[in-house]
Amino acid sequence: MDLQIDNKTALVFGAGGGLGGAIARSLAAEGASVIVADINGDAAEATAESIIGDGGKALAMKWDIADQSLIPEMLNQVAAKFGPVDILVNNTGGPPPTPVAGQPSDEWSKYFDLMVRSVIAMTDAVLPGMRERKWGRIITSTSSGVVAPIPNLGISNSLRLALVGWSKTLAREVGRDGITANIVLPGRIATQRIVFLDEQKAKREERTLDDVVTESTGSIPVGRYGEPQEYGDAIAFLASGRASYITGSVIRIDGGLITSI
Repeated sequence: MDLQIDNKTALVFGAGGGLGGAIARSLAAEGASVIVADINGDAAEATAESIIGDGGKALAMKWDIADQSLIPEMLNQVAAKFGPVDILVNNTGGPPPTPVAGQPSDEWSKYFDLMVRSVIAMTDAVLPGMRERKWGRIITSTSSGVVAPIPNLGISNSLRLALVGWSKTLAREVGRDGITANIVLPGRIATQRIVFLDEQKAKREERTLDDVVTESTGSIPVGRYGEPQEYGDAIAFLASGRASYITGSVIRIDGGLITSI
């Protein structure tokens, strides 16, 4: 199937990490020119090099999405290399595990800036060009916690849910401009983030890591953690011309983990 994104410009944040890197590689494999953006410049370079080594087109950029002052100049650099952004994948880091009650006000502000305000500002910056060209894809990766809140991820559950309301509203505003906006929810995908959360749970509950992983995978209908490429491939489809009638949706990529309808 031709996904119709050959030579489209894709900007992927957090692309030095597991999920972001997988998304970048899947888009590049379908012919997109990928901007590999990450606060960790070395990690971004590693992803870009792997894409180029496989025959794809990529440019690594050290980019802190929380710093809104960087947006104009960075987008100018993107345009100079590959042209204006056609596909934006908003993918930010998450806060550490915490209960929702009793968190300092400055912690809420810090992660709101990182996880919500930055995404909105970045999207607002690329939307005018998408509207002018009558084509665009806004894909925001959040967490299964927006559907079924995850214990001890209080800040994440709360702030990521704000993006669901934002994306749904945005989809209605830009649909006639040929732009789609969707939320994607990773279940338990085999990345360093999942390893970290499993380790924290094992430590907190005084259990072995193997015990925690066995319990965790046992609750997933397919019986395993997802592979990052499976997540990246699903997002590549949502970014495609073939997915032009999918918008305003919250799409679970979770192996059936979330029990609610």
